[in-house]
Amino acid sequence: MSEWRKSGRSGGMRDAMRRMEARPAGEHLRHPGLPEIGPPSAGRMRTFQMLGACGAALGLLAWANARAARRAERNWPPRGHVLKVHGVPLHVLEQGGGTRSIVLLHGNGAMAEDFAISGVMERLARRHHVLAFDRPGFGHSGRPSRMCWDAPHQAALLWEALGRLGLSRPVLVGHSWGALVALHMALQAPEGTGALVLLSGYVRPERRLDAAMASIPALPGLGKLLRHTVLPPLAHLLGGCLVRRIFAPQAVPPRFRHAFPWPLSLRPSALGASAAETACMHADAARLVGREEALNMPVMILAGLADRMVAARRHAVRLHHALPGSRLRLFPGGGHMLHHSHPDAVVDAIEAVLAEAGSHA
Repeated sequence: MSEWRKSGRSGGMRDAMRRMEARPAGEHLRHPGLPEIGPPSAGRMRTFQMLGACGAALGLLAWANARAARRAERNWPPRGHVLKVHGVPLHVLEQGGGTRSIVLLHGNGAMAEDFAISGVMERLARRHHVLAFDRPGFGHSGRPSRMCWDAPHQAALLWEALGRLGLSRPVLVGHSWGALVALHMALQAPEGTGALVLLSGYVRPERRLDAAMASIPALPGLGKLLRHTVLPPLAHLLGGCLVRRIFAPQAVPPRFRHAFPWPLSLRPSALGASAAETACMHADAARLVGREEALNMPVMILAGLADRMVAARRHAVRLHHALPGSRLRLFPGGGHMLHHSHPDAVVDAIEAVLAEAGSHA
């Protein structure tokens, strides 16, 4: 009986093996309940190849941009000194002497060198102690991602830096986005602020489509991918058009064109900082509304009526009406970069508030 079972089992296995060998190659892997798996189609192969090529191109762009950023930092090293405030390196240019201090705060996408190139810093330093900060993320100042970098937080960090330098009651001069920081600094320490000078400032909440588009690189995920790959070369190609719009209707000064360290502004980190500031400027300006009466120091507001970046009547004029005691000076035909196109007027305005602040001290 056992021999019959053994021979029957072995015979059945031999028959099964013969049937499997007789099937077409790969047929024994099929299952009636599963879709048939065959070789990839030509279209699918082309898709895989395109995805692979795109991934390789993005990787190459990221490597090239990182290399360009390191080269820019070697070619344009810090000219000033660097303070560490709560672990954040802050680069500051410092000139002149005297008992009164003036703090210059640049706009979005710029750096302290902007005030040096304009000549305003040098003129003021003939009589006063002048400091120009690279705000967090620009120039040679750090911008750790673990911290919030809206205008109030930047203001608090800069007050800490000024305290370590032993400065009291400085005149705060803010250009464009820097005007937001200057205003928040004055609100945080009204008694510690000597005076305010606001140049072409974005100081009233205004929703803008161009700002929404420029904020995309600040998004997590997609934004990081863009600013590390395609955004730096794109900004390099389109940068000339943007700079002409910033200076319009005046021409871009040759000194600015040749002396401004553009490669530092095209680093992925700086482009990310610029996009993040664009994203939060509406909210930062909205925080100012209704708090203007706390600004009891001398305030001078300057704006160009031909400014194509920040409309003077929507910002400078409205802030002037909301801020009792402020003084407003509008420049017909003036653009966004008043410290370049009208440096004498800017220096005169700063000297005027310095004198007024001295009389109120």
